[in-house]
Amino acid sequence: MKLKDQFRFIQQNMKKNKMRVSMTILASAMSVAFLIVLASVAFGLHDTVIKDTIESPEVTQIEVAGKDIGNGNAESLSNEDIEQIEALEGVNAVTRSKQVRQETRYITEGYEINTQTIQSHFPSMKNAGMDLGEGAFPEEKDEVAVGYHFALNLLKDDVDPEEAEYGEDGHLIPEQRFSGEIIGQTFDLEFKRMQDGEEITETVPVTVTGVIEKPGREWAWDQNVYITDEKLAELEAITGTSKAMLTDPADAAEDTGYDSATVYADDLETVKSVMTSLEEEGYFVYSMVSEMSQINTLFNIAKAGLIFIGTIAILIASIGIFNTMTMAVTERAPDIGIMKAIGASPKVIKRIFLLESTYIGLIGAVIGIAVSYVISIGVNLALPLILESAFDEELPQGLQFSSIPFSLVLIAVAICLIVTMLSGMRPAKRATEIDVLKAMRREV
Repeated sequence: MKLKDQFRFIQQNMKKNKMRVSMTILASAMSVAFLIVLASVAFGLHDTVIKDTIESPEVTQIEVAGKDIGNGNAESLSNEDIEQIEALEGVNAVTRSKQVRQETRYITEGYEINTQTIQSHFPSMKNAGMDLGEGAFPEEKDEVAVGYHFALNLLKDDVDPEEAEYGEDGHLIPEQRFSGEIIGQTFDLEFKRMQDGEEITETVPVTVTGVIEKPGREWAWDQNVYITDEKLAELEAITGTSKAMLTDPADAAEDTGYDSATVYADDLETVKSVMTSLEEEGYFVYSMVSEMSQINTLFNIAKAGLIFIGTIAILIASIGIFNTMTMAVTERAPDIGIMKAIGASPKVIKRIFLLESTYIGLIGAVIGIAVSYVISIGVNLALPLILESAFDEELPQGLQFSSIPFSLVLIAVAICLIVTMLSGMRPAKRATEIDVLKAMRREV
C-alpha cells in the first residue's frame, strides 16, 4: 500500500466523522495557542529589556572601581594603571575623574548653588564619543562644564535655602532660579582651606563653556561642576592637600589616584574580552553586560516554566486524540480486516493510524499558531491602552507584552506532534492486533 494511498484512506475516514475530528482538532489548536501565547509574554518582555539595554550607550561601558592589593582591598587607579588599560585590545577610551574632597559653592550675579566639583579628563571624554547637551568641552584652566540640572537649581541669593520651593519635576520653581544663559556665565568658585586649625575661604573664577547631556535614566540627577586637571592642581596648591581635601596640610594623606574610571569598549562584542583582561590584571570591574547575563538567565527560566505549563494543556488535549483514535479503530475494524486479508502488514496498519493522529495534531498546531499570532497582535495593541487608562500612567515606549519568535513556534509544533503521536500509539497497536475473521464479522 503506497504512502499516497494511505493518506487518501486517512482523509476519507476523517470525512466520515467530521464532527468528532473537528472537535479534536479544535482542542489541539486551543492547547497550542495557549502554549504559544503564554510563553510569548516572557519572550516579549525579554526582548523589550534586552532591546533597551543594547540600545543604551552604557552597554559598552565598564566601570573600574580600583585595583586589588590583596585581602579584598582596593587602591585608586594611577596614571600608570590608566595607560595600561588604554593599551588593552578592544579599548576605545578611558575616562577618569577625581572628586574635590569638600563641598564647593558657586556664586554669580545674584545666584548661588552648593554642589560637588569633579575633575574630569575631557580629552578622553571626546575620544569616547561623548557629546554635550550644549556648548563645548572646557579647554582652558578656568573653563568648566556643568551638569544638566545645575542651572535648574541655581538659587537666587535672596531666597533662604530652607524656604526654596520645588516643582513636581524636582527643580526650583522659575521665580526662584536662574533664568539666563548659562553658557559663558562666570562664577566665583568658593572653597575652603585649613590654616592653624581655622577654615579660610578662598575663591577662584571659572567660566561655563558646556552643559552635560541629560542623564538617560529619569531618576539620575546631575548638578555637578566638571573642572580641568589644571584647575584641580590650582585648588590643590591653594589648600596644600590632595584633591583639595579640607584638612591641615601636615595631617593630609597623599591620595593622587582617580576616584573612578570608565572603560569604553569598541563595541558590544568586545566588552566581555576587555572585562576578562581587566579582571586578570586585578581590577575590580562592573559592566551592564554582567547584568544582561543574569537577566537572560531569569527570563530563560520563566520561558521554560511557561512552556511547561502550556505543555500540560497539550497533554490534556491529547486525551481527545486518544479517544478519537480508539473510536476510529473500533469503527474501522472491517476495513482493517480487509487490509489484512489482502496482505497489508501490521507495520503499514500501525503507520496509518499514527499518521492520522499526527495529521490531526498538525492541523491543530497550524490553526493554533495562526490564532496565537492574532492574539499576540491584539495584546500588544490593546493591553497598553487598557493599562494606561486604568492606572492613568503612560507606559514606556517600545514596551512589548507579547512576542512570538520562530523558535517558539517550532517548540510548540514539536511538543504537539510528539504528544499526538504518543496518543495514537496505543490505538495503532490495537489495530494491528485485530483478528481478520472477527473483523470481517464485525465482532471487534
